Amino acid sequence: MTDTLTIGDQTFSSRLIMGSARFPNNQVLLDALAAGGAELVTVAIRRVNLDDPTGENMVSLLLQKKIRLLPNTAGCYTVADALTTARLAREALGTTFIKLEILADEKTLYPDAEKLLQAARTLVAEGFQVLPYSIDDPITCKKLEDAGCVAVMPLGSPIGSGMGILNPYNIALIREAVKVPVVIDAGLGTASEAALALELGCDAVLANSAIANAKNPVLMADAMRHGVLAGRSAFLAGRIPRRYYGQASSPTQGMIGPAHPAAPK
Repeated sequence: MTDTLTIGDQTFSSRLIMGSARFPNNQVLLDALAAGGAELVTVAIRRVNLDDPTGENMVSLLLQKKIRLLPNTAGCYTVADALTTARLAREALGTTFIKLEILADEKTLYPDAEKLLQAARTLVAEGFQVLPYSIDDPITCKKLEDAGCVAVMPLGSPIGSGMGILNPYNIALIREAVKVPVVIDAGLGTASEAALALELGCDAVLANSAIANAKNPVLMADAMRHGVLAGRSAFLAGRIPRRYYGQASSPTQGMIGPAHPAAPK
């Protein structure tokens, strides 16, 4: 079955997007990317040295492996900083893709919806393909779509928390509200949570801490890959409806003997 994911002007075979931070070393990162099958990787532009003369920086290694980069405005708290970071990323990496992240505070690491919308509108007007990290609010996500974003990336729970998807009802509402791809970003802890995201109709997940901070990052990346595949297949297959009472899986028509335990013998 051919089941590709298209975001903006790019198409991917994998629905697992991976982050590149917090891995023990670059080799573990590369091995995890191979195990996870990720074709798109986020890079926090403010936290990498793009001018490393040795050419051994993480960005160079990823580009050598033909892995597409999604530069990230991680660590920005103002619209001005986010815009500057996005413009630097486009100039340095030659991509219009940008994961837009503007945080409200250092404790929750929640996105600032007001600033996010303002920055998104500016970047879209400048020709960027914007993927915004958002709260799990269908109204905000719809506004981001209307602003021209090529995807929305609602959190499952706070960044790095490993709490999984705390409000699946809201995620389902977001999927219903927008037509652009929905990517769960932040909070996933294990493969079953990635599967749940896809079962809810999300188009992809982004996993960083769940993989990088696992005891075995490479094995966790492989697990996430299988979780995404299982969740996507389950969504396409269509789950049975939930029922309050049991329903026999075998037909009762033509059954020998009483069809019901209360029937007369």
